Amino acid sequence: MTVSGERLAIEELRTLFLFESLDEEKLGYIHEHGRVQRLPAGADIFVEGEEANCFYVLLDGTVSLTRLVQGDRVEISRTAQRGAYGGATQSYLNEQRVQTYLNGMRAISDVTLLVLPAEVISTAMRRWFPMAMHLLDGLFLGMRTTQTVVGERERLLALGSLSAGLTHELNNPAAAAVRATSVLRDRVAGMRHKLAMIADGRLDGAKLQRLVELQEAAVKQAASAPALTPLETSDAEDALSDWLDEHDITGSWDLAPTLTAGGIDVAWLEQVTPAVRPEDLEPAIRWLTYTVETELLLGEIDDALGRITGLVGAAKQYSQLDRAPHRTVDVHDLLDATLAMFNTKIRSGVRVVKEYDRGLPPIPVYAAELNQVWTNLIDNALYAIGEEGVLTVRTGRDADSITVDIVDTGPGIPAEVRSRIFEPFFTTKPIGDGTGLGLDISYRIVVNKHHGDIRVDSEPGHTVIRVCLPIPDPDAVPEAGVAA
Repeated sequence: MTVSGERLAIEELRTLFLFESLDEEKLGYIHEHGRVQRLPAGADIFVEGEEANCFYVLLDGTVSLTRLVQGDRVEISRTAQRGAYGGATQSYLNEQRVQTYLNGMRAISDVTLLVLPAEVISTAMRRWFPMAMHLLDGLFLGMRTTQTVVGERERLLALGSLSAGLTHELNNPAAAAVRATSVLRDRVAGMRHKLAMIADGRLDGAKLQRLVELQEAAVKQAASAPALTPLETSDAEDALSDWLDEHDITGSWDLAPTLTAGGIDVAWLEQVTPAVRPEDLEPAIRWLTYTVETELLLGEIDDALGRITGLVGAAKQYSQLDRAPHRTVDVHDLLDATLAMFNTKIRSGVRVVKEYDRGLPPIPVYAAELNQVWTNLIDNALYAIGEEGVLTVRTGRDADSITVDIVDTGPGIPAEVRSRIFEPFFTTKPIGDGTGLGLDISYRIVVNKHHGDIRVDSEPGHTVIRVCLPIPDPDAVPEAGVAA
């Protein structure tokens, strides 16, 4: 839209609250550089994201301010107040980068505007109000620096806390593997000793072959042993102890639990009796027991190493240190990795429920930064829940977006502060418990970096933070420089 050569009279300038306190010289400067612009209803006055080169003052008509959410313009306010302004509102800042419009403005009715070039406002502000400009520069730049430093500190604290939990989680299976290895060494030595007693020439080849077959069967039995209830386990151990006592095998109380854990029962042991002489029955039973225990210990070691591998994989998935910053991922992998990092922080009274829609497509994201979002939201939810409650992580689809809901059963967010939770440095936590940047960081990552949306719905006992991430059009051409 072109701007007419019409200027606003000085007397009219004085009626605008922005300029009412200016002296004649300053009003003359505004009068000289300002131009009147008339636009029809529906016209864009300025568009979010474009270079901010003009400052607009409303003289007549109604305008609305808009923000881009997932590519759609959402109206955030509407006004007909004469003197309302927008556009290059930060042109006075001492910044080297090109400034862009932080929102958009659209004419609701036919409007008349006073238009001033951004450099005119910048020059006027710095020349006329030098002290105010120093204060504004310090306030704006200081706040941004503080926000950056505190945000980095918060990320480091979160990573430190999760790393400490990961170390603890790794220590448990590692210690289990070390213990099982130590016991296994003793049991293998015992197997060699008992085998020497059995196979010292007193058994013929056929019976020894039968005993080896029973050993192989015991290994398979232990590998597929069914899980028993505590009552079933107790009954099975009692039956085995009675059988062992009847056959004069000492230490039945020590052998029975191992045999039961390996799925060996009385009927199975009855197969051993005909394979050896009566005096060799006890060494044979002990040899088979060592075989079962060895298999169980190997299973423990395998399980422990599997847990370690899983935790390391989760840590790699969470940190994304060995991955491209922008790549296509399954959002569930990121959520699972983050939840794994929270294992030690989730109290015993808190139940975690996953409600995943596995039919969702992979989407291109900045994975490490998105994990920071899940960390912030889950951490807040666990803080709200306290000692007992339910944390639900739910995924789904809403039109052309993937939705991720973090739901907690905490006390809820009071209605009077709900609109402020995404403000920098605003927090409902006690002093020292939060910086007030977690949700601000999350908002900027989701909205600014992923062009998505983040919403909150809260009532006592049910708070939902919903993250919406756009699903790209498969037929769209990727932007230059952006990974597909």
